[in-house]
This record gives sequence, C-alpha cells and structure tokens, in this order.
Amino acid sequence: MSLFTSVRQQAANITQKALRLGGDFAHPIGDDSSNGPDYAENDALAANGEVSLPNTAEWGPGYPTTTLIDSTTGLLTTKTEGNPPLDEGMSIYDIYADRAERMGDEPLYTYKDDSGKWVTSTANETLADIRSVAKGLLHYGLKKGDGVAFMCRTSYAWDVTDAAVMACGGVLATIYDTDSAEQIRNIVNNSDARLLIVETADMRDKAEGAIEECPSLETILCIETGGLEEIKAYGAAVSDEELDERIDSIKKTDLCSIVYTSGSTAAPKGVEMTHEHYCTTALNLPVYMPDLLHNKKNSVLLFLPQAHSFARAINYICVASNIRIYIAQGIKTLIADLQVARPSVMIVVPRVLEKVYNAASQKAGHGPKGVAFAAAVVAAQNYMKELGAKGKVGVLAKTRRAAFDPIVYKTLRDVLGGRAQWIVAGGAPLDPELLAFFRGANVPVYEGYGLTETTAPCAFNPLGVPYHQGSVGIAFPGFELRVAEDEEIQVKGTAVFPKYHKNEEATEGSFTDDGWYRTGDLGRLDNDGFLYITGRKKDLIITAGGKNVAPGPIEEVIQRCEFVSQVLVLGDKRPFISALVTLDEKSLRPWLESKGLNRDMTMEEAASNAAVRAEVQKWVDQANEGVSRAESVRKFIILPEEFSQENGLLTASMKVIRPKVIRRYATLLNTQMYTKKK
Repeated sequence: MSLFTSVRQQAANITQKALRLGGDFAHPIGDDSSNGPDYAENDALAANGEVSLPNTAEWGPGYPTTTLIDSTTGLLTTKTEGNPPLDEGMSIYDIYADRAERMGDEPLYTYKDDSGKWVTSTANETLADIRSVAKGLLHYGLKKGDGVAFMCRTSYAWDVTDAAVMACGGVLATIYDTDSAEQIRNIVNNSDARLLIVETADMRDKAEGAIEECPSLETILCIETGGLEEIKAYGAAVSDEELDERIDSIKKTDLCSIVYTSGSTAAPKGVEMTHEHYCTTALNLPVYMPDLLHNKKNSVLLFLPQAHSFARAINYICVASNIRIYIAQGIKTLIADLQVARPSVMIVVPRVLEKVYNAASQKAGHGPKGVAFAAAVVAAQNYMKELGAKGKVGVLAKTRRAAFDPIVYKTLRDVLGGRAQWIVAGGAPLDPELLAFFRGANVPVYEGYGLTETTAPCAFNPLGVPYHQGSVGIAFPGFELRVAEDEEIQVKGTAVFPKYHKNEEATEGSFTDDGWYRTGDLGRLDNDGFLYITGRKKDLIITAGGKNVAPGPIEEVIQRCEFVSQVLVLGDKRPFISALVTLDEKSLRPWLESKGLNRDMTMEEAASNAAVRAEVQKWVDQANEGVSRAESVRKFIILPEEFSQENGLLTASMKVIRPKVIRRYATLLNTQMYTKKK
C-alpha cells in the first residue's frame, strides 16, 4: 500500500469513527442570534408535549387548525380553515387577469428564450399572450369541454398554452415530456382530445400516426416549428368581445383538466380536475402565508414538470401571489439557474436534495475535510433532534452548530441561491435524517404531502410551525385529514377530485361511505395535528409467513450509504425480505479511490466487488437493527444500472415503479435471490 493510500485509509478510518460517534452519524443521502434557524426555540410547543383535545393552533393569520376526536367516527381528525367558497364564475384565467390588474407592469415570468438569453414577461404581457393564443384556439373551433392533449416541458410556453386552453373552457390532458408513443396515444384516446400540442419536433415524430390511430384527434401542432405563432395569427380574426363571452361562460365546477397519475404501483388513471380545485388551492396559500408570498421582492424557481399537479398548482399559487416566477430549463441547469433566480421559494422532489447533499459530501472527500463535513452533519442533526425532543436547544448543541455555519452550512445555502426562505419537498418520502441535516444547517427545507387526487398539497409545513421530525405537517388550508382504524390516511376538502375519467370502478373504490378519499397511504396523526407517513398500503409486503412489512423505513436507512442511489425492498409472498440496490456512479468512484481500489472499474465490476458489497452490508445491518428478524433483509443484489425514466423504471415524479422493477428482474429474483432448496 502506498503512503498516499495509507494516509487516505487512515482518514477514512477517522471518518468512520465520526460516522459512528455516539451512534448519531449517518450520511443522509455564523452567530445564532443573527443567523439562526427560522424554527428557533421560542417558536412554539415542544413536539412531544402533552396536548389535550380538542386542540386549536393558528399558524396562518385567521386560519385555525383544529384537531379533535370526531364524535361520529371516533377517529382522530384535523382541519385547517380556508377561504370562503369561490364565486360561481371563477376560473383559472381569472388568476392571471387579477395579477395583471394588481401588478400589470411588474415582472411575472423570467425565463430563457430560444437563444439562451434570460427574458422577462410582465403580468400584462403574459395576459396578452394568453388572450392571443386563446383567440387562435377559438378560431380553430375549440368549444367548451373539448379536449386538448399537451406535451411540453416546464416553460413559459407551457404556462401560456395552459392558461389559453383554460380561458376557452377546454379540457387539458397533460402528457409528460418523457412519455412514450404508446402513452401519448393512450392519453389522447382516454381524453378524447381534438388537438395535440407538442413542444419539439422530436415529440412530433413520437406522435407520428396518432391522428390515424386516435379517432377524436384532428390536428397536431408543434411549438418548436411555429405552432403557437400560427395559432396567434389565426386569432387576429377573433374579437376581444368573443373571447370575453367565452371566458364569462366558464363556471368554477367546469372540468378543466385530466391529469394522469404517475403510475408507480398501477396503470395511470386520469384524475378529473375543475377550475375550483386549482383556484381554491391557489387562493388559499397566499393569504395563509402573506409575509412570504405577498412580498414583491421574493421569487420562486420552477423546474419540476407541470404535467404533474404539484408543479402546476405551485405555478397558479405564485401567479395568485405577488412573487416573481423564474423558470429553469431543467434539472441539468438547475445549479446555474439558482444563481440567477436566487429564489426565496423552491419546490423540489427529494432526489434533488439528495444530489445536493451528495455533491457536498463528494467535494469534502474522505480526508480531513470529509471528517469536518461528517462532524457538521452530526452537529446539524443533533441540533434538530434536541429541538424536536425538548422544544429548545442547549448551549453545547448551539455552539457546535454555530461553529460549522461559516465553513459548511453557508456554502450549501449559497449553492441554493443564498435567499431561500421556504424549500418544499414533495412527490416522494424525504429521509428524516436528511431533512434534519438541512434544517440544522439553516437550509429551510420543509416537507409536504399530497396527491394528484388532492390537487397536490393536502398537508404541509408552513413557516413558523414547531419542528416535528418526520412529519409532513398540518392540514393544508381547506382540507380535513383523518387516519382510519387500518392506519390509512383519508382526506376531505373542496380540492379533492370527484372521479377518475372513464373509470367508475376505480372511482368507487377510492371513497369511503361518508365521502372521504382513501389515499392508499398509511400514517398517523399526533394531537398537535401533525401528520406522519409510515408507508403505502399497496407497497406493504406480506411475506409467505404472513408478516406485514413496510419497506420504506428499511429502504431509507440502506440508502444512506454514500454511494447507494436507490433501494427496493422486496418479499411479497416470498419466504424472506430481500433488496435490490443500485449505485450512484458519481459518488462511487471517489469512494473506490479512497479505498485504494480501481476508480475506473466498470459498473458491472463494482456491482460484484466484495468491498462495495461489504460497505452496503454495513447499512443493511443497520437497517435490520430497527426491525424484527422476520422483517430483516436477508439477501440483497447490487445492480449495475440505476432505475430511470429511460429504462421505464422511474416515473416522471421520480418514484420507482415497483411492479416494473419486479418484472424486469424476475429471472434474477427467481434464480439468484429466491432459489428453491434442493
């Protein structure tokens, strides 16, 4: 072993000791008085304090959250008040029109044009573009209730086209920009779309032949080749009066969109959405968090796909507020775009935060800087754990945290633009240890919860609530939440969908007899009204021995291994629990080098390497410590490829599609994981 390798190995050993210091370090995939966290100890209740029921707290001015035992069902139930019912004639178009009336000459959207230059559109200019496209759609002959299928990445063109279809009373069927030719045809047919609008020529090629195969489809327009300009040109013949007449005819209960679920556990279903769903969500949040959302100096950076309700609902919320909207070109340019937008608000999926953490960890390396980074992680996590357990933080934890702020935590905040006040993670579970690190580092990450069927957010952590580790927060304004006897989370509210499109069977099974939506997620509520997600009913594994196992907590622990990308715990109807593990190549190669191994080995070689396997085994052992033997992972296989959208194993919202993974690796599972005894 060379001297260099020996020194690196010693540093790695020190890091390992830091990792296990007091049992509290695990890689989770300034002055406190002037730069302290927003959840400082004078904020509120101790998370684990005794709270009697009914309990009422007011986290938004004039919008109380009440938690009680329902006298009829006997179930713990929580509700946050929202705005009064909307006027009958309210539509999504009105959100844009109101923004133009309030802040017409001020910036609304800032985005990159085709030349790569950042440009800004004011609220008046955006409304003019919306009306111009809407007139073109009227000239085309789009009637109220007609379907328009739309395939486009998040962009200014997405927002204008969407709002124009809404202004005409059309029904927008959303298609992810990564969807296949078959998925395009399925959505066009299910939504009875007359018009298909795509962003690029490549998407147009993918949709080739759809007109012949989809009976309702008449026309395909491509934005990249001038489709919107063509629509606008035809719209010149349509008067303002004709457009206003159509806009005035729209009611809040009119169907405005069919949004297709990502299909992580089953085939996608079309969720019917009305103007009332989106407008209720959009108008409730700004009045609930006025200091953040009514401040004109604040901004948001959008980059998640707006074909999903989460990003789309956030766009409407931001238009209904006073903040400026920046649109990133995608995750690939996110870091650079953050330095331009310097957002106050960000909406992310956990995978983005995992990549930010991994990048910081890799930059620190495995030497002395790596030791310092590990200690900084411990300090941040301990700070939050102490706050969560006691409602306040001792001098020692404060001092440790403050020591790392200028050398570790500030760098993370700067990477995210340096002005973040509210970073909301949703779409998939966020590892509580990773959240504790970011919050302890004064990176304001808050977890929320929602589904396509609830117009995205139905639970969230607003600014100012006390820290509850692992909680996705309180009921979003206008929602009621309860946990049934079988621990299923159930939801009620104006923004809950009415039915699945052309799918009565799925609709009927999705609601209780008293009208609550069955989410399919498992969870618990505390007396403060905070919701915790514990698993998913469809993901629940029942072994051949009859043991019920929730895979999520086990997967979270194994995924804390610094070079593990994804973990899928399996075992349904099998004799024991197992796991498929994928590797993050960018994190793996520095780790290999730090161990004196060949940094450039192939991923196939790495997947079968004994040292790599031994490192993963450490985290499997740690995960097994928290469960019974019947729930423990007995065997695992490391795969040479990640689950991705390209290989069809990941949804557009970054969820692993469990049934497809099982089908893809069926032979491997049957011949190497679960082998019959001779």
